[in-house]
Amino acid sequence: MILIQTIINRSWYYGNQSLKTKILNQTKKFDCLQISCPNKKITMAYSKRNLTTSCTLTATNLTGMTDLNRDAFNKIINVPSIKVNKKLIQQCMKTYKQRKFYRKQLSAIRDIPDDDEYKFVMLDPEKINKLDCMTTEERKFMTDHQVEEKIYEYELELTYWNWTYDEIVKAILPDDVVVASSYSRIGHIAHMNLRPEHDEYKHIIGQVLIDKTPGIKTVVNKTSEINNEFRFFKMEILAGESNMVASVKEHHCSFEFDFSKVYWNPRLSTEHARITAIINRGDIVFDIFAGVGPFAIPMARKGGIIFANDLNPESYKWLAHNRKLNKVEKRLNTFNMDGREFIRTVVKDELIAMATSAKPEYERERDIHIVMNLPSLALEFLDTYRGLFSDVSDEVQRRIPLPTVHCHCFSKEMNAGMDVLQRTSAILKHKVDSAVVIDVRDVSPNKEMMCVMFKMPRDVFTQGIPLENESSDQPAKRPRVL
Repeated sequence: MILIQTIINRSWYYGNQSLKTKILNQTKKFDCLQISCPNKKITMAYSKRNLTTSCTLTATNLTGMTDLNRDAFNKIINVPSIKVNKKLIQQCMKTYKQRKFYRKQLSAIRDIPDDDEYKFVMLDPEKINKLDCMTTEERKFMTDHQVEEKIYEYELELTYWNWTYDEIVKAILPDDVVVASSYSRIGHIAHMNLRPEHDEYKHIIGQVLIDKTPGIKTVVNKTSEINNEFRFFKMEILAGESNMVASVKEHHCSFEFDFSKVYWNPRLSTEHARITAIINRGDIVFDIFAGVGPFAIPMARKGGIIFANDLNPESYKWLAHNRKLNKVEKRLNTFNMDGREFIRTVVKDELIAMATSAKPEYERERDIHIVMNLPSLALEFLDTYRGLFSDVSDEVQRRIPLPTVHCHCFSKEMNAGMDVLQRTSAILKHKVDSAVVIDVRDVSPNKEMMCVMFKMPRDVFTQGIPLENESSDQPAKRPRVL
Protein backbone atom coordinates (compact mmCIF):
# COMPACT_ATOMS: atom_id res chain seq x y z
CA MET A 1 0.00 0.00 0.00
CA ILE A 2 1.34 3.41 -0.96
CA LEU A 3 0.39 6.32 1.25
CA ILE A 4 0.95 9.86 0.02
CA GLN A 5 0.56 12.46 2.74
CA THR A 6 -0.78 15.88 1.78
CA ILE A 7 -0.99 18.58 4.42
CA ILE A 8 -3.38 21.49 4.04
CA ASN A 9 -2.54 24.61 5.99
CA ARG A 10 -6.03 26.06 6.27
CA SER A 11 -4.76 29.41 7.52
CA TRP A 12 -3.32 30.15 4.05
CA TYR A 13 -6.42 30.30 1.86
CA TYR A 14 -8.57 33.14 0.71
CA GLY A 15 -10.44 34.38 -2.33
CA ASN A 16 -12.57 32.46 -4.82
CA GLN A 17 -14.64 30.01 -2.73
CA SER A 18 -16.02 28.11 -5.76
CA LEU A 19 -12.49 27.53 -7.02
CA LYS A 20 -11.49 26.18 -3.60
CA THR A 21 -14.49 23.84 -3.55
CA LYS A 22 -13.68 22.53 -7.03
CA ILE A 23 -10.06 21.79 -6.08
CA LEU A 24 -11.03 20.02 -2.85
CA ASN A 25 -13.72 17.98 -4.62
CA GLN A 26 -11.23 16.88 -7.25
CA THR A 27 -8.66 16.03 -4.56
CA LYS A 28 -11.15 13.68 -2.86
CA LYS A 29 -11.27 11.56 -6.02
CA PHE A 30 -7.71 10.33 -5.57
CA ASP A 31 -7.48 7.09 -3.59
CA CYS A 32 -3.75 7.62 -3.13
CA LEU A 33 -4.14 11.04 -1.47
CA GLN A 34 -4.85 11.46 2.19
CA ILE A 35 -5.28 14.77 3.99
CA SER A 36 -3.74 14.45 7.42
CA CYS A 37 -2.33 16.29 10.40
CA PRO A 38 1.49 16.67 10.35
CA ASN A 39 1.68 15.66 14.01
CA LYS A 40 0.03 12.27 13.47
CA LYS A 41 2.13 9.17 13.15
CA ILE A 42 1.47 7.11 10.02
CA THR A 43 1.39 3.35 10.63
CA MET A 44 2.61 1.16 7.78
CA ALA A 45 0.25 -1.46 6.40
CA TYR A 46 0.89 -5.12 7.19
CA SER A 47 3.05 -6.83 4.58
CA LYS A 48 5.18 -9.93 4.28
CA ARG A 49 8.24 -7.70 3.89
CA ASN A 50 7.89 -6.75 7.56
CA LEU A 51 7.98 -10.47 8.47
CA THR A 52 11.23 -11.26 6.64
CA THR A 53 13.44 -13.19 9.05
CA SER A 54 16.56 -11.23 9.89
CA CYS A 55 19.85 -12.98 9.11
CA THR A 56 23.32 -11.49 9.41
CA LEU A 57 25.36 -11.40 6.20
CA THR A 58 28.95 -10.51 7.05
CA ALA A 59 32.25 -11.82 5.74
CA THR A 60 35.64 -10.27 5.10
CA ASN A 61 35.52 -11.38 1.46
CA LEU A 62 32.34 -9.33 0.83
CA THR A 63 33.28 -5.84 2.07
CA GLY A 64 34.73 -3.77 -0.75
CA MET A 65 33.62 -6.16 -3.52
CA THR A 66 33.41 -4.36 -6.90
CA ASP A 67 32.97 -7.38 -9.22
CA LEU A 68 29.90 -9.40 -8.34
CA ASN A 69 30.68 -12.95 -7.18
CA ARG A 70 27.33 -14.53 -6.31
CA ASP A 71 28.89 -17.69 -4.85
CA ALA A 72 30.56 -15.59 -2.14
CA PHE A 73 27.13 -14.99 -0.58
CA ASN A 74 26.49 -18.67 0.24
CA LYS A 75 26.13 -19.17 3.99
CA ILE A 76 24.97 -21.98 6.28
CA ILE A 77 22.91 -21.06 9.34
CA ASN A 78 21.18 -23.05 12.08
CA VAL A 79 17.44 -22.42 12.29
CA PRO A 80 15.25 -23.47 15.25
CA SER A 81 12.59 -25.92 14.03
CA ILE A 82 9.85 -28.20 15.28
CA LYS A 83 9.11 -31.70 13.99
CA VAL A 84 5.51 -32.01 12.78
CA ASN A 85 3.48 -34.79 11.17
CA LYS A 86 2.93 -33.81 7.54
CA LYS A 87 -0.85 -34.19 8.01
CA LEU A 88 -0.71 -31.29 10.49
CA ILE A 89 1.41 -28.94 8.34
CA GLN A 90 -1.47 -26.69 7.29
CA GLN A 91 -2.67 -26.19 10.88
CA CYS A 92 0.89 -25.68 12.06
CA MET A 93 1.58 -22.99 9.44
CA LYS A 94 -1.59 -21.17 10.45
CA THR A 95 -0.67 -21.27 14.15
CA TYR A 96 2.91 -20.04 13.59
CA LYS A 97 2.00 -17.72 10.70
CA GLN A 98 3.79 -14.62 12.02
CA ARG A 99 6.58 -16.47 13.84
CA LYS A 100 7.78 -18.91 11.23
CA PHE A 101 10.96 -18.53 9.22
CA TYR A 102 10.26 -16.34 6.18
CA ARG A 103 12.70 -15.71 3.35
CA LYS A 104 12.08 -15.01 -0.31
CA GLN A 105 12.23 -18.17 -2.44
CA LEU A 106 12.51 -20.35 0.69
CA SER A 107 9.83 -22.56 2.22
CA ALA A 108 9.68 -22.86 6.00
CA ILE A 109 8.73 -26.55 5.52
CA ARG A 110 11.78 -28.80 5.13
CA ASP A 111 12.12 -32.50 4.42
CA ILE A 112 13.68 -34.82 6.98
CA PRO A 113 16.10 -37.35 5.46
CA ASP A 114 14.79 -40.93 5.56
CA ASP A 115 11.49 -39.83 7.13
CA ASP A 116 8.38 -39.65 4.93
CA GLU A 117 5.94 -39.10 7.80
CA TYR A 118 7.33 -35.94 9.42
CA LYS A 119 8.57 -32.51 8.29
CA PHE A 120 10.59 -29.75 9.94
CA VAL A 121 8.86 -26.36 10.26
CA MET A 122 11.48 -23.64 10.62
CA LEU A 123 10.81 -20.82 13.11
CA ASP A 124 12.07 -17.27 13.26
CA PRO A 125 15.18 -17.44 15.50
CA GLU A 126 14.60 -13.88 16.73
CA LYS A 127 11.13 -14.81 18.03
CA ILE A 128 11.41 -18.47 19.03
CA ASN A 129 14.71 -20.09 19.98
CA LYS A 130 13.42 -22.19 22.85
CA LEU A 131 10.09 -23.62 24.03
CA ASP A 132 9.64 -20.92 26.66
CA CYS A 133 9.38 -18.30 23.90
CA MET A 134 6.20 -19.83 22.50
CA THR A 135 2.79 -18.34 23.10
CA THR A 136 0.00 -20.20 24.90
CA GLU A 137 -1.69 -20.89 21.58
CA GLU A 138 1.51 -22.33 20.09
CA ARG A 139 2.14 -24.58 23.07
CA LYS A 140 -1.50 -25.71 23.01
CA PHE A 141 -1.08 -26.72 19.35
CA MET A 142 1.86 -28.92 20.30
CA THR A 143 0.01 -30.48 23.23
CA ASP A 144 -3.28 -31.07 21.43
CA HIS A 145 -1.61 -32.73 18.44
CA GLN A 146 1.08 -34.56 20.37
CA VAL A 147 3.91 -32.68 18.65
CA GLU A 148 7.26 -33.42 20.21
CA GLU A 149 8.10 -30.57 22.60
CA LYS A 150 11.62 -30.08 21.38
CA ILE A 151 13.44 -27.39 19.38
CA TYR A 152 15.65 -28.86 16.67
CA GLU A 153 18.48 -27.04 14.89
CA TYR A 154 17.99 -27.27 11.13
CA GLU A 155 21.07 -26.60 9.01
CA LEU A 156 19.98 -24.28 6.20
CA GLU A 157 22.10 -23.05 3.30
CA LEU A 158 21.33 -19.53 2.09
CA THR A 159 22.49 -18.46 -1.38
CA TYR A 160 22.78 -15.11 -3.14
CA TRP A 161 19.16 -15.42 -4.28
CA ASN A 162 17.85 -15.67 -0.72
CA TRP A 163 19.36 -12.37 0.44
CA THR A 164 17.62 -9.02 -0.11
CA TYR A 165 19.06 -6.12 -2.08
CA ASP A 166 19.68 -4.12 1.10
CA GLU A 167 21.47 -7.01 2.82
CA ILE A 168 23.77 -7.65 -0.12
CA VAL A 169 24.68 -4.01 -0.75
CA LYS A 170 25.16 -3.36 2.98
CA ALA A 171 27.60 -6.28 3.18
CA ILE A 172 29.56 -4.89 0.22
CA LEU A 173 29.76 -1.23 1.25
CA PRO A 174 32.07 0.05 4.00
CA ASP A 175 30.36 0.68 7.34
CA ASP A 176 30.37 4.47 6.87
CA VAL A 177 28.58 4.39 3.48
CA VAL A 178 24.77 4.39 3.43
CA VAL A 179 22.96 1.82 1.27
CA ALA A 180 21.55 3.43 -1.90
CA SER A 181 18.03 2.01 -1.96
CA SER A 182 16.00 4.83 -3.57
CA TYR A 183 15.25 4.80 -7.30
CA SER A 184 12.55 5.74 -9.79
CA ARG A 185 11.15 3.13 -12.13
CA ILE A 186 10.43 3.99 -15.77
CA GLY A 187 9.26 0.82 -17.52
CA HIS A 188 12.21 -1.58 -17.53
CA ILE A 189 14.60 1.18 -16.39
CA ALA A 190 15.58 1.97 -12.80
CA HIS A 191 16.88 5.51 -12.37
CA MET A 192 19.17 6.09 -9.37
CA ASN A 193 20.80 9.23 -7.94
CA LEU A 194 23.97 7.83 -6.38
CA ARG A 195 26.23 9.84 -4.12
CA PRO A 196 29.98 10.30 -4.76
CA GLU A 197 30.81 7.73 -2.07
CA HIS A 198 28.99 5.08 -4.14
CA ASP A 199 31.09 5.63 -7.29
CA GLU A 200 33.47 2.71 -6.64
CA TYR A 201 30.53 0.33 -6.18
CA LYS A 202 27.98 1.78 -8.65
CA HIS A 203 28.16 -1.04 -11.21
CA ILE A 204 27.74 -3.82 -8.65
CA ILE A 205 24.87 -1.86 -7.04
CA GLY A 206 23.19 -1.69 -10.45
CA GLN A 207 23.61 -5.42 -11.09
CA VAL A 208 22.24 -6.39 -7.66
CA LEU A 209 19.22 -4.15 -8.24
CA ILE A 210 18.51 -5.93 -11.53
CA ASP A 211 18.86 -9.35 -9.86
CA LYS A 212 16.51 -8.43 -7.02
CA THR A 213 13.82 -6.43 -8.87
CA PRO A 214 11.59 -8.32 -11.33
CA GLY A 215 11.14 -6.47 -14.61
CA ILE A 216 14.16 -4.19 -14.23
CA LYS A 217 16.57 -4.74 -17.13
CA THR A 218 18.56 -1.48 -17.10
CA VAL A 219 19.90 0.65 -14.25
CA VAL A 220 21.03 4.23 -14.93
CA ASN A 221 22.56 6.95 -12.79
CA LYS A 222 22.12 10.70 -13.30
CA THR A 223 25.45 12.43 -13.98
CA SER A 224 24.27 16.04 -14.43
CA GLU A 225 21.43 18.41 -13.64
CA ILE A 226 18.40 18.72 -15.96
CA ASN A 227 19.07 20.52 -19.23
CA ASN A 228 16.90 23.64 -18.95
CA GLU A 229 16.38 23.95 -22.70
CA PHE A 230 15.25 20.41 -23.53
CA ARG A 231 14.52 19.06 -20.00
CA PHE A 232 16.58 15.90 -19.85
CA PHE A 233 19.74 14.98 -17.98
CA LYS A 234 22.87 13.09 -18.89
CA MET A 235 23.06 9.60 -17.48
CA GLU A 236 25.29 6.56 -17.41
CA ILE A 237 24.26 2.92 -17.63
CA LEU A 238 25.36 1.09 -14.47
CA ALA A 239 24.20 -2.40 -15.45
CA GLY A 240 21.98 -4.28 -17.86
CA GLU A 241 20.79 -3.57 -21.37
CA SER A 242 21.58 -0.37 -23.28
CA ASN A 243 17.98 -0.09 -24.50
CA MET A 244 16.67 3.29 -23.30
CA VAL A 245 13.28 3.21 -25.04
CA ALA A 246 10.82 2.71 -22.20
CA SER A 247 7.16 1.71 -22.24
CA VAL A 248 5.10 3.11 -19.38
CA LYS A 249 1.46 2.88 -18.30
CA GLU A 250 0.01 5.79 -16.34
CA HIS A 251 -3.65 6.44 -15.57
CA HIS A 252 -4.84 4.00 -18.25
CA CYS A 253 -2.66 5.67 -20.91
CA SER A 254 0.36 4.17 -22.69
CA PHE A 255 3.59 6.12 -23.22
CA GLU A 256 6.74 5.22 -25.13
CA PHE A 257 9.88 7.37 -25.25
CA ASP A 258 13.67 7.39 -25.19
CA PHE A 259 14.37 8.12 -21.53
CA SER A 260 17.89 9.36 -22.32
CA LYS A 261 16.57 12.17 -24.54
CA VAL A 262 13.32 13.36 -22.89
CA TYR A 263 12.02 14.21 -19.42
CA TRP A 264 9.79 11.80 -17.51
CA ASN A 265 9.27 11.75 -13.75
CA PRO A 266 7.04 8.98 -12.29
CA ARG A 267 6.87 10.96 -9.03
CA LEU A 268 4.61 13.46 -10.82
CA SER A 269 1.94 10.84 -11.52
CA THR A 270 -0.36 12.24 -8.83
CA GLU A 271 0.03 15.77 -10.19
CA HIS A 272 -0.78 14.55 -13.70
CA ALA A 273 -3.97 12.98 -12.33
CA ARG A 274 -4.90 16.02 -10.22
CA ILE A 275 -4.91 18.49 -13.12
CA THR A 276 -6.42 15.99 -15.57
CA ALA A 277 -9.32 15.48 -13.15
CA ILE A 278 -10.19 19.19 -13.42
CA ILE A 279 -10.61 18.94 -17.21
CA ASN A 280 -14.08 18.11 -18.56
CA ARG A 281 -15.17 16.87 -21.97
CA GLY A 282 -15.01 19.71 -24.51
CA ASP A 283 -12.61 21.89 -22.48
CA ILE A 284 -9.76 23.59 -24.34
CA VAL A 285 -6.24 23.02 -22.98
CA PHE A 286 -2.97 24.62 -24.07
CA ASP A 287 -0.02 22.55 -22.80
CA ILE A 288 2.97 24.88 -23.27
CA PHE A 289 5.70 22.44 -22.19
CA ALA A 290 4.02 19.13 -23.01
CA GLY A 291 6.99 16.75 -23.03
CA VAL A 292 5.88 13.33 -24.27
CA GLY A 293 2.29 13.99 -23.18
CA PRO A 294 1.74 13.06 -19.48
CA PHE A 295 -0.89 15.82 -19.23
CA ALA A 296 -2.00 16.08 -22.87
CA ILE A 297 -2.71 12.39 -23.56
CA PRO A 298 -5.04 11.66 -20.59
CA MET A 299 -6.78 15.02 -21.08
CA ALA A 300 -7.44 14.18 -24.73
CA ARG A 301 -8.76 10.75 -23.71
CA LYS A 302 -11.24 12.52 -21.41
CA GLY A 303 -12.57 14.40 -24.43
CA GLY A 304 -10.65 17.67 -24.12
CA ILE A 305 -9.44 19.60 -27.17
CA ILE A 306 -5.69 19.81 -26.58
CA PHE A 307 -2.96 21.97 -28.12
CA ALA A 308 0.34 20.48 -26.92
CA ASN A 309 3.77 21.97 -27.59
CA ASP A 310 7.39 21.15 -26.76
CA LEU A 311 10.65 22.70 -27.91
CA ASN A 312 12.64 19.45 -27.69
CA PRO A 313 12.44 17.72 -31.13
CA GLU A 314 12.76 14.33 -29.43
CA SER A 315 9.88 15.07 -27.04
CA TYR A 316 7.78 16.28 -29.98
CA LYS A 317 8.55 13.05 -31.86
CA TRP A 318 7.38 10.85 -28.96
CA LEU A 319 4.41 13.13 -28.23
CA ALA A 320 3.19 12.56 -31.79
CA HIS A 321 3.91 8.83 -31.41
CA ASN A 322 1.95 8.60 -28.14
CA ARG A 323 -0.95 10.49 -29.72
CA LYS A 324 -1.31 7.66 -32.24
CA LEU A 325 -0.60 4.99 -29.64
CA ASN A 326 -3.54 6.20 -27.52
CA LYS A 327 -5.77 6.96 -30.55
CA VAL A 328 -6.38 10.64 -29.74
CA GLU A 329 -5.20 12.16 -33.03
CA LYS A 330 -8.50 14.01 -33.57
CA ARG A 331 -8.42 15.75 -30.19
CA LEU A 332 -4.69 16.38 -29.74
CA ASN A 333 -2.80 18.91 -31.87
CA THR A 334 1.00 18.83 -31.53
CA PHE A 335 3.58 21.58 -32.07
CA ASN A 336 7.38 21.86 -31.93
CA MET A 337 7.95 25.50 -31.02
CA ASP A 338 9.52 27.76 -28.42
CA GLY A 339 7.06 28.34 -25.56
CA ARG A 340 6.86 32.11 -26.13
CA GLU A 341 6.26 31.69 -29.84
CA PHE A 342 3.55 29.11 -29.12
CA ILE A 343 1.77 31.57 -26.79
CA ARG A 344 2.08 34.48 -29.25
CA THR A 345 0.77 32.47 -32.19
CA VAL A 346 -1.25 29.33 -31.41
CA VAL A 347 -2.69 30.40 -28.04
CA LYS A 348 -3.45 33.92 -29.26
CA ASP A 349 -5.03 32.79 -32.54
CA GLU A 350 -7.23 30.19 -30.88
CA LEU A 351 -8.46 32.57 -28.18
CA ILE A 352 -9.33 35.16 -30.85
CA ALA A 353 -11.17 32.44 -32.79
CA MET A 354 -13.16 31.63 -29.65
CA ALA A 355 -13.95 35.32 -29.08
CA THR A 356 -15.22 35.73 -32.64
CA SER A 357 -16.72 32.21 -33.02
CA ALA A 358 -14.57 31.86 -36.11
CA LYS A 359 -14.64 28.05 -35.85
CA PRO A 360 -17.79 25.90 -35.52
CA GLU A 361 -16.38 24.05 -32.49
CA TYR A 362 -16.08 27.37 -30.63
CA GLU A 363 -19.72 28.36 -30.98
CA ARG A 364 -20.54 27.18 -27.45
CA GLU A 365 -18.78 28.40 -24.32
CA ARG A 366 -15.99 26.15 -23.02
CA ASP A 367 -13.60 26.18 -20.05
CA ILE A 368 -10.06 26.99 -21.07
CA HIS A 369 -6.87 25.92 -19.29
CA ILE A 370 -3.19 26.67 -19.81
CA VAL A 371 -0.73 24.15 -18.33
CA MET A 372 2.87 25.32 -17.84
CA ASN A 373 4.86 22.41 -16.42
CA LEU A 374 8.46 23.61 -16.58
CA PRO A 375 9.18 24.32 -12.90
CA SER A 376 12.63 25.81 -13.40
CA LEU A 377 11.49 28.43 -15.94
CA ALA A 378 7.70 28.48 -16.36
CA LEU A 379 7.11 31.60 -14.23
CA GLU A 380 9.45 33.59 -16.48
CA PHE A 381 7.19 32.84 -19.47
CA LEU A 382 4.20 34.54 -17.82
CA ASP A 383 5.37 37.95 -19.12
CA THR A 384 4.45 36.76 -22.64
CA TYR A 385 0.77 37.20 -21.74
CA ARG A 386 1.18 40.90 -20.94
CA GLY A 387 -0.45 42.88 -23.72
CA LEU A 388 -0.96 39.74 -25.82
CA PHE A 389 -4.19 41.19 -27.24
CA SER A 390 -3.29 44.89 -27.18
CA ASP A 391 -3.31 44.97 -31.00
CA VAL A 392 -6.91 43.76 -31.45
CA SER A 393 -10.12 45.79 -31.32
CA ASP A 394 -11.77 46.75 -28.03
CA GLU A 395 -14.76 44.58 -28.93
CA VAL A 396 -12.59 41.47 -29.38
CA GLN A 397 -10.64 42.30 -26.20
CA ARG A 398 -13.88 42.33 -24.19
CA ARG A 399 -14.88 38.94 -25.60
CA ILE A 400 -11.54 37.13 -25.18
CA PRO A 401 -12.24 34.12 -22.88
CA LEU A 402 -10.09 34.08 -19.77
CA PRO A 403 -8.17 30.82 -19.24
CA THR A 404 -7.26 29.20 -15.93
CA VAL A 405 -3.47 28.96 -15.70
CA HIS A 406 -1.67 26.07 -13.96
CA CYS A 407 1.97 27.16 -13.65
CA HIS A 408 4.58 24.99 -11.92
CA CYS A 409 7.65 26.37 -10.21
CA PHE A 410 10.20 25.74 -7.47
CA SER A 411 10.58 27.58 -4.18
CA LYS A 412 13.27 27.48 -1.51
CA GLU A 413 11.56 29.99 0.79
CA MET A 414 10.11 29.15 4.20
CA ASN A 415 6.75 30.60 3.15
CA ALA A 416 6.70 29.01 -0.29
CA GLY A 417 3.08 29.94 -1.01
CA MET A 418 3.65 33.66 -0.46
CA ASP A 419 6.91 33.50 -2.40
CA VAL A 420 5.23 31.96 -5.46
CA LEU A 421 2.32 34.41 -5.36
CA GLN A 422 4.63 37.43 -5.13
CA ARG A 423 6.80 36.23 -8.03
CA THR A 424 3.72 35.53 -10.16
CA SER A 425 2.29 39.00 -9.50
CA ALA A 426 5.64 40.68 -10.17
CA ILE A 427 6.06 39.01 -13.58
CA LEU A 428 2.47 39.64 -14.66
CA LYS A 429 2.65 43.16 -13.18
CA HIS A 430 -0.81 42.50 -11.80
CA LYS A 431 -2.08 41.05 -8.54
CA VAL A 432 -3.67 37.60 -8.78
CA ASP A 433 -5.89 37.66 -5.71
CA SER A 434 -7.84 34.54 -6.66
CA ALA A 435 -4.75 32.35 -6.95
CA VAL A 436 -4.51 28.89 -5.37
CA VAL A 437 -1.01 27.64 -4.62
CA ILE A 438 -0.66 23.85 -4.51
CA ASP A 439 2.25 22.13 -2.79
CA VAL A 440 3.05 19.40 -5.35
CA ARG A 441 6.01 17.64 -3.74
CA ASP A 442 9.28 18.07 -1.85
CA VAL A 443 12.16 18.00 -4.33
CA SER A 444 14.79 18.17 -1.58
CA PRO A 445 14.83 19.19 2.10
CA ASN A 446 15.00 22.89 1.16
CA LYS A 447 13.22 22.91 -2.19
CA GLU A 448 9.54 22.47 -2.99
CA MET A 449 7.71 22.10 -6.29
CA MET A 450 4.60 24.27 -6.33
CA CYS A 451 1.74 24.94 -8.76
CA VAL A 452 0.05 28.33 -8.84
CA MET A 453 -3.48 28.21 -10.28
CA PHE A 454 -5.31 31.42 -11.20
CA LYS A 455 -7.75 32.97 -13.65
CA MET A 456 -5.84 35.20 -16.08
CA PRO A 457 -6.85 38.86 -15.43
CA ARG A 458 -8.24 40.59 -18.53
CA ASP A 459 -6.05 43.64 -17.88
CA VAL A 460 -2.93 41.48 -18.32
CA PHE A 461 -4.12 40.37 -21.77
CA THR A 462 -5.01 43.88 -22.92
CA GLN A 463 -2.23 46.01 -21.45
CA GLY A 464 -1.09 44.93 -17.97
CA ILE A 465 -1.25 47.17 -14.90
CA PRO A 466 2.06 47.81 -13.09
CA LEU A 467 1.98 46.97 -9.41
CA GLU A 468 3.18 50.44 -8.43
CA ASN A 469 0.04 51.99 -9.96
CA GLU A 470 -2.29 49.92 -7.78
CA SER A 471 -3.56 51.11 -4.44
CA SER A 472 -1.38 49.96 -1.54
CA ASP A 473 -3.98 50.75 1.12
CA GLN A 474 -5.09 47.13 1.34
CA PRO A 475 -2.77 44.76 3.25
CA ALA A 476 -1.31 41.89 1.24
CA LYS A 477 -3.44 38.78 1.46
CA ARG A 478 -1.92 35.42 2.20
CA PRO A 479 -2.17 32.86 -0.62
CA ARG A 480 -4.39 29.82 -0.36
CA VAL A 481 -2.14 26.77 -0.23
CA LEU A 482 -3.29 23.20 -0.81
